[in-house]
Amino acid sequence: MKDARDPGRVSPDAAPHKYPVCRASGNPYPGEPMADTLILIPARMASTRLPGKPLADIAGLPMIVRVMHQAQAAHIGPVVVATDSEAIAACVEKASGRAVMTRADHISGSDRIFEALAAVDSQQRARIVVNLQGDLPTFSPADLAQAIEPLRDPGVDIGTLAAEIRRPEERGDPNVVKVVGTPIAANRLRALYFTRATAPWGTGPHFHHIGVYAFRRAALARFVGLAPSPLEKREKLEQLRALEAGMRIDVAIVDSVPLGVDTPEDLERARKLLAH
Repeated sequence: MKDARDPGRVSPDAAPHKYPVCRASGNPYPGEPMADTLILIPARMASTRLPGKPLADIAGLPMIVRVMHQAQAAHIGPVVVATDSEAIAACVEKASGRAVMTRADHISGSDRIFEALAAVDSQQRARIVVNLQGDLPTFSPADLAQAIEPLRDPGVDIGTLAAEIRRPEERGDPNVVKVVGTPIAANRLRALYFTRATAPWGTGPHFHHIGVYAFRRAALARFVGLAPSPLEKREKLEQLRALEAGMRIDVAIVDSVPLGVDTPEDLERARKLLAH
């Protein structure tokens, strides 16, 4: 397990949702059992291309609050924002959400949610942990539920999402991550590889990977304990670490790709999409 310094915090003065995440139960919902599924949203302020983006206003709400609301609307389990920023935590709490403070030196969202998981569920009741990026304000709640479906197969370690690429120019775009997989059921792939290149070769569909992950708890613990792998470092795709270690990732195919907000241009697009 990673260093667990500063294991967690939720403002004890926030009302009406006070709860101490570091108490013995570790349950962010006092009086209720921890759900089988827990949604964790990693969020940090130090984006190089769009500093402070979790708090960027989109049609009257901070982006992190919009993502939190979408996750709550999926009705699959408690939602907690994992952050290293007091400003983000305060924003979430003001919107009657839950936030847990994590260390600032995490190199990935997976590491951040693993620390948060230990803080909010110390009794290890949640069996499925969903890592939902905090910069997907147009994400569909129904799609979030689909990410969990592959875990109905006990042989699957991680569930994720993809959508068929419809625009030809996206096939060669290195910013569009493609998943190469073998069909195993209707709208389901077993992932063989993830790449920024155009793949696979030949006639047939290409799939745009959507960076949402549903981990079995044990799979998340194993994953964050692995060193970055050669292909992961080459492609700059964290999920390749799991494949190179022999972990199984299955992909649910959904209808569309949510807008990821990484640049000022993306932010303006999101504002226009959600203005109405």
